[in-house]
Amino acid sequence: MPVLPGAEPYRHEGGEVGVLLCHGFTGSPQSLRPWAEHLAARGLTVSLPLLPGHGTRWQDLALTGWQDWYAEVDRELRALSERCSQVFVFGLSMGGALTLRLAAKHGDAISGIVLVNPFNKMHDPMAFALPVARHFVRSTKGVVSDIAKEGSEELGYTRVPLHAAHSLRQFSRVVDAELPQVTQPLLLLHSPQDHVVAPADSARILGRVSSTDVTEILLEQSYHVATLDHDADRIFEESVSFVDRLASDAKDSREGTTAGG
Repeated sequence: MPVLPGAEPYRHEGGEVGVLLCHGFTGSPQSLRPWAEHLAARGLTVSLPLLPGHGTRWQDLALTGWQDWYAEVDRELRALSERCSQVFVFGLSMGGALTLRLAAKHGDAISGIVLVNPFNKMHDPMAFALPVARHFVRSTKGVVSDIAKEGSEELGYTRVPLHAAHSLRQFSRVVDAELPQVTQPLLLLHSPQDHVVAPADSARILGRVSSTDVTEILLEQSYHVATLDHDADRIFEESVSFVDRLASDAKDSREGTTAGG
């Protein structure tokens, strides 16, 4: 199937500091494209891949699972690491969960992570029925475009395939168990008014990671897809400041080692 216009992956060759961006479940790179372009304009090398099963039609998503989505961002991270001296990973919603697993698995290869309304758990009681229901019901209503800003829309699926939702639920358990392995500097931005991911998810992530350099910011004017909402510019600027601070610290450390050695 052809990729929907606007859902294409995005890449930009910039400097020696790279950023990998991970979009959300049933969404597409379109939800993070303005963020990616902002980072590129600041001279960063940027990779924003399209996750398998996304950006075409929901039936394609039904044929994929979390292992496919994670494998894609893992490949992109490794490729980015070959070109850059430092790599950061940013994620929205399920992309936040993908970011956390990359951080848990790759350790010092990732200099810092930025999460926007990260997903941690399915709180809907109906989620418990997914292992059985997915064999009888193909899809349910979608969750795209939870945005407060008038005229702003997210490009994504209006239906959620239950096979993929079941896999997402399994993935959430995998990531939750790995949270204590996350040690990188962390910037977490979340919306008190989020109709897709519960505020409890951000609280649990902050309570379970082992990171000591942690910054939490509330996005008071936005709903779930905050990267396309009223607080988008704040997200972009805060993330650039986060990268600049950590990249500068690493550069000073390297120069200090060279001078001393």
